[in-house]
Amino acid sequence: MNTETTSYTPLHDPETDARSYVPSVEVALRHARAVLDEKAIANLHDRDEMIRAAVGLEMQLRQLVAALDKEAGR
Repeated sequence: MNTETTSYTPLHDPETDARSYVPSVEVALRHARAVLDEKAIANLHDRDEMIRAAVGLEMQLRQLVAALDKEAGR
């Protein structure tokens, strides 16, 4: 068993990644669709492309969820 602690930087840290600007749902949805289209052609066998796709999609998903929460008053 490995007892060493592995250090890493998470994709999202709520304490340091707080957003002051939240787009409208319409804008967030348009951006999410654009990123989906852009990342759909990423090469599955290219590690760097997959990392960029994952990060881009994660960022857009967070933006969309924030917009939906704002619209719902949460």
